[in-house]
Parts: sequence; structure tokens; C-alpha cells
Amino acid sequence: MNNHFTVTIHDDNGVKQFNVHRFVKKAILYALIFIMSMVIIAVGTILYLNNSVKQIENKRDSIELAYQNIKKNNLKLQRSMAQTNNSLDEKKKELDTLSDSLSEIEKMIGLKPIGDESLAQRVSATKISSQHRAVLMQLIPNGSPIEYHGITSKFGWRIHPTLHKREFHRGTDMKAKLNTKVYAPADGIVEWSGYHKRSGYGRLIILEHSYGFKTYYGHLNKTVVKSGQFVKKGTLIGYTGNSGMSNGPHLHYEVRFLYRSLNPYWFLKWTQKNYDEIFKKEKKVPWQSLIKATAHLRLVQTQAQ
Repeated sequence: MNNHFTVTIHDDNGVKQFNVHRFVKKAILYALIFIMSMVIIAVGTILYLNNSVKQIENKRDSIELAYQNIKKNNLKLQRSMAQTNNSLDEKKKELDTLSDSLSEIEKMIGLKPIGDESLAQRVSATKISSQHRAVLMQLIPNGSPIEYHGITSKFGWRIHPTLHKREFHRGTDMKAKLNTKVYAPADGIVEWSGYHKRSGYGRLIILEHSYGFKTYYGHLNKTVVKSGQFVKKGTLIGYTGNSGMSNGPHLHYEVRFLYRSLNPYWFLKWTQKNYDEIFKKEKKVPWQSLIKATAHLRLVQTQAQ
């Protein structure tokens, strides 16, 4: 009886007894343990897989969010690149326009750019050349001292209008109404300002400029500068008139270099546009030497206090 145990069942039909072997008992017990273990393992596995799925879903959502951000950034980058390309195209057009304009300036001032020069080098060379020209145009007489309306008597031999004899006319008589404003054609110092009876020029102004140049303004009605006064290019110095040996209102204008009379006409017409012409027209001035001596000079811009 040690290897068996009895199972008694009571029902309406009576009492029934069953003897069960201990081995079967152990088998049932082990089966129950196994089933419980499998249930526990299944539940654990399900929980683990469920957690893993959630983690995967979270990672997927993170990846999707990162992808969307990358997509947005990519669109922004594409827009930025498009704007940059448009800006580069505009800058290239501006540089092309600048290069064309610079070529015109180089042509006007007589510069011949070398093929491998950069735009910056060309601009620098143009700036230096332009600054040098500005210096010469500031210090040497150029342009008309009055509003230009033509010439009544040219430079050279002529019959004097009041003396009626042949003489060398050292200047140019310019058309002008009475009291037309007269301006200095370059920086200088007033050597003479007043009535000059001996010359027949009447009221006369003489300006001494740099590098041996002088200008004369005869037959004035009024002078507004004094001897010894420094004047800048464009300064009002007097008013045209009919004083001295004159047969009507006009301006007698002379340009001299080291006491030699020069034809004022070339200086009246001397501008940046025809800068080189005077070097060919006026041979009495050693221009190459003058240009070389003034190559280092630059104008200094001063601000009004």
C-alpha cells in the first residue's frame, strides 16, 4: 500500500474508491509545475516582446521625426543655395558691368590692362593713375576761368584793336559780358591784384601756380583777391570788365610757363576726357619730366569743420 494512494468518490450511486500510484502523482505534480512555468515564461515573453515593440515604435517615431527635420533642413538648405546662386549670379553681373566700366575708364585715362591682372589690381592701378591726374588738374591751369562763349582774339600775331599796329598777342581774348565771374583754374598764390597801367591790361590779376606756371587776367572791372593770398581751384577772383587798353568788355587770359607765353586755348580745353591731347599740342612744357616728378603726389580730402 506504500506505493498507492486511494481516491474515494461519493455520488448518488454510492461510494467509489480508486487507487493511484505515487508515480502518477509525481507526474501530475511535475506537469502542473511545467504548465505553471510555461505560463510564467509565456507571460514574461509577452511582456518583454511588448516592451521591445514599444521601444521599436519609439525609435521609429524618433527616426521619423529626425527624417522630417532633415527633410525640412534640406529644403531650407536648397532655398539657401538657390538664393546664394542668385546672389552669385547678380554679383557676377555686377563684376562684369564693373569690369566693362573699368575698361572704359582705363581707355579714357590711357591704361592698358595686362591679361592676367586681377580686377583689384586693375582698380588699384586706375585709382593711382586717376589720383595722379587729379593732382595735375588741381595744380596746373585747366578749363575755362569764365563761362565759355568763344574767343574774339586768338593767341599769336595780330593787329592791336586800339594801337592798330602788328604785335604778338600773348593771350586769348574771351567773350564775356561786363561783370562776368572769373574763377581760378588751379591752386595758386596771388602775385598781383590791382590796376596795372604799364601793361595796358587795366585791372589785372596774376596767379602763380605750381611748377613754373602763371596765369594772367586782364581788363577786369573788379578784383576780389589780394596780393599774397592763396587760392584754390574754382575760387572767385574777380569780374570781367573793360579797363585799360580795351575796346569792349572781355577777359584777356594768358598762360605762361617760366615766363614763356603758351597758347591758352589748349589749357581752356584741357579736361579729363582729352587729358593726353595737351601733351601733344603744347611742346614748350617738359611734360614727361613733370609727370615723373609729380607721380608720388596725392590729393588729401579735408572735411569742413
